Amino acid sequence: MAIYDYTVKDRNGNDVPLSQYKGKVMLIVNTATGCGFTPQYEGLENLWKKFHDRGLEILDFPCNQFGNQAPENDEEIHSFCQMKYNTSFDNLKKIEVNGPDEIPLYTFLKSQKGFAGFTGENAAFMEKHVAQFDPDFKNNAEIKWNFTKFIVDRNGTVAARFESTTEPSEIEACIESLL
Repeated sequence: MAIYDYTVKDRNGNDVPLSQYKGKVMLIVNTATGCGFTPQYEGLENLWKKFHDRGLEILDFPCNQFGNQAPENDEEIHSFCQMKYNTSFDNLKKIEVNGPDEIPLYTFLKSQKGFAGFTGENAAFMEKHVAQFDPDFKNNAEIKWNFTKFIVDRNGTVAARFESTTEPSEIEACIESLL
């Protein structure tokens, strides 16, 4: 299957076929409202403002699988993002990214790009933290935490994966090169 064969749900439960993003660059990210990485919403919004007119789409999937850090319902999450971070990109329906209830899109994304390694000042902390519940984390493609980012090029190829410790500003060059 190709990425354009998948359909996801918007926060109201309506189908969103990914084929509507053909020819666009997609930034797909699992998010949470109560995470230490939640301030990355500001960086995501900056990317959106800078590149949306050139073809960037942000697919924001709230996820409550990591530390119960997104317990709100879909509408409450959307309101939080708009009020706290003034986001103008949309939040999709809350999902699971690992395990028996993960959405098929994430099964596909992980099959295309495995764990890329933590980077930056929080890398050592995250390695130690994730190793507590997944000792083999470096050798599997599972999503490790909130704010894991996948970038899909205009042809539907998963071009890159960046872990939660990578700030949105650090992926700007990758996005720009694909636009």
